[in-house]
Amino acid sequence: MMEFFNDYRKLYSSALGLFLLLTVLVAILPAFDNQNNNGPLPNAVALQGEALEGKAIYVSNGCVACHTQQVRNLEMDRVWGARPSIAADYADINRMDLWRNTATLMGTERTGPDLANVGSRQPSATWNLLHLYQPRAVVEESIMPAYPWLFKEKEVVEEGDVEVVVPDRFRVGVNGKIVATDEALKLVAYLQSLKQVELPGTMPAPNFLYKQEKKEAAALATGAGETEGLDGAALYTANCQSCHQANGEGLKGAFPPLKGSSVVLDDNPELYVEVIMNGYDAHPEYASMPAVGTNSKLTAAEVTAIMNHERTNWGNKARLVTEEEVQKIMDYLKQTTKQ
Repeated sequence: MMEFFNDYRKLYSSALGLFLLLTVLVAILPAFDNQNNNGPLPNAVALQGEALEGKAIYVSNGCVACHTQQVRNLEMDRVWGARPSIAADYADINRMDLWRNTATLMGTERTGPDLANVGSRQPSATWNLLHLYQPRAVVEESIMPAYPWLFKEKEVVEEGDVEVVVPDRFRVGVNGKIVATDEALKLVAYLQSLKQVELPGTMPAPNFLYKQEKKEAAALATGAGETEGLDGAALYTANCQSCHQANGEGLKGAFPPLKGSSVVLDDNPELYVEVIMNGYDAHPEYASMPAVGTNSKLTAAEVTAIMNHERTNWGNKARLVTEEEVQKIMDYLKQTTKQ
């Protein structure tokens, strides 16, 4: 036995052999087994084109240090996705190249919001570009660093250029037009591709654990936008505030104000509901609005709470809408869409 410990060749060879054996048993074989047992979801689309190139830009700019891409099975993560993430969400993701295995980018720290479903939660390219150029232009409390090197200043916007409309207070030292570079556009393409795939009908969605207690139901007459225990202010913050701002005034040249809006204050809420559910792309001064309600799968009760919050705040004084009339309009919109 002493001969074994005195012979460094035998000692090192044994240690190396044990290490390799454990690597095979603990890491390699389970990985192969995991790959065999978890395939991509039927509707999953492989990353390609500009989105694939944008992934490399995402990595090179250190985004993975602050953002995760994993919706945990905790109730507090419900705001980041329609369901908890599962192994199948990552089954079709391959190595970036020979040297880098930053495949899933699940992350280890959530300084910023989770991005697993950001393509559905915030699909607006206009918003994403402005957010990259100056995060505090759209989220005042944001601690995210700005990425001005992904943009360039030009005297004249040429055909094919994508101009980013930046509020005046964030244009210090800028005299020309701010235009997105190809890198910025590819990064946004990657962010827009991050969407949770809908599970097949035969596959049950995992549950969110440790559900938070709901607030007691509040009467609509309070004007606070709360209905059936739903907090309209919280729903507005989660779904609308990033564009229309906390004060409801929007951003000039980018996102329209809700304060004093004729659509918001209209006694007939049909157009209002349609905008929330299907988006809007007919105003020349502002960026197109995504189908927030449809993308986020908002219920009639949630849409009602958001609308009543917007109709009774920032000086707005409109009648409160009911869940029944909102549901009726939503049903009509579904029928017309099918036709």
